[in-house]
Amino acid sequence: MELTELTIAEANRGLVNKEFSAQDLAKAFLDKIEKEDKDIFSFLTVTKDQALLKAKQVDELINGKNDIPLLAGVPLGVKDNILVRGTRCTAGSKILENYISPYDAAVARKIKKQGAVILGKTNMDEFAMGASGENSAFGPTKNPRDLTKVPGGSSSGSAAAVAADMAVYALGSDTAGSIRQPASFCGIVGLKPTYGAVSRYGLIAMASSLDQIGPIAKTVEDARIVFEAIQGKDPADSTSVESEIRNQQFAIQKLRIGLPKEYFIKGTDNEVEKIVRGAIKKYEEMGAKIEEVSLPHTEYSVAAYYIITPSEISANLARYDGIKYGYSDNAVNDLMKVYLNSRGRGFGDEVRRRIMLGTYALSAGYYDAYYLRAQKVRTLIREDFTNVFKKVDVLMTPVAPTPAFLLGEKIKDPLSMYLCDVFTAPVNLAGLPALSLPAGKAGNLPVGLQIIGKPFEEDIILKAGELLEKTI
Repeated sequence: MELTELTIAEANRGLVNKEFSAQDLAKAFLDKIEKEDKDIFSFLTVTKDQALLKAKQVDELINGKNDIPLLAGVPLGVKDNILVRGTRCTAGSKILENYISPYDAAVARKIKKQGAVILGKTNMDEFAMGASGENSAFGPTKNPRDLTKVPGGSSSGSAAAVAADMAVYALGSDTAGSIRQPASFCGIVGLKPTYGAVSRYGLIAMASSLDQIGPIAKTVEDARIVFEAIQGKDPADSTSVESEIRNQQFAIQKLRIGLPKEYFIKGTDNEVEKIVRGAIKKYEEMGAKIEEVSLPHTEYSVAAYYIITPSEISANLARYDGIKYGYSDNAVNDLMKVYLNSRGRGFGDEVRRRIMLGTYALSAGYYDAYYLRAQKVRTLIREDFTNVFKKVDVLMTPVAPTPAFLLGEKIKDPLSMYLCDVFTAPVNLAGLPALSLPAGKAGNLPVGLQIIGKPFEEDIILKAGELLEKTI
């Protein structure tokens, strides 16, 4: 097996047994990125010197016969909206093209403490706004499984890098499916943790009540390893909490699986539905109980999401004004023109669209009609999940209505692009954990199964995912 094909567990064993060095491992990935990433464009910034320095430090620990953590010496990519000290962080936007982070995000600090080797920062839809990877100001990422197709978004580069064996794992962020959907399109594993399970400190904010950092990996076991390393309460993030439920007893014969009828609807690709139902059938054959359930307010989730999210975007992105940091068009002496020119030229079309939508929804006379009503719908969606989880342990659904689509196919049709989030956005609105894992292929394109769990029951959905993984 090539070094770049290793999982986290395999890489750790090889390092501990001195079958190869951390520097060998880092060089293998850096060489692969240099040779192959020009076709995929999964990385925006490659931090070669820092990666090799960290790998050398891990080798010194191993040679000194010290025990090393599981992530020590294991190369990864970090989505370019997660701050890594001393490294460029663009959020996929021209407005932050030359921004150098002065500090580490909480997750970056945690993986650095474990000795992880950061290869660089991965491409993404600008400010995490997109479902295809085409909204990056620096150019689209392509799907390694088929270069004519999108990799999914917004964690496009993170998913593509893992799928193309240019990183063992990666960190992404998920606001409406931005970890799960690209994981599905690229045929790998993505975990969106419970809101608050992982600190958002140092994540460039898009929609603060929905954003969550999580792992993208080759296997469910790897996703578990990374989640355990980055989860936990952080005093710098008041919304973060300690996980309340860990390592629960699990017996497949006692697992109650709910199939929400609203997630198996007209408009879903026939092959996608067939593959997902086939995967669920395997759980039934293993002894799990399957039950159809209803989440009646699901049909309003995309509409509510695209009121709440632009509203939060409008507030969060107000800080990019051409004055404090980032791109500034200060060739004029008029302050208002500095604001308008900097934001007009620094932001891309999708970002400007969402800022305008959010500003309108929050404006006098429309706040109650749009934003407040959307928040009430969000409460109803959350209550739907609460009621269903009294009957079942997990929910299983498709991740997306279709496999990966052609580059350019939906970029001119925002509504069509927004509907890609129809099966993933409700999870973020309710703050729940969800796992995407490969369930099969439609032609040569991967299809993902989504397993949704109760709050802080990541352990249950990961164990359920591991069972399916063994049968695929």
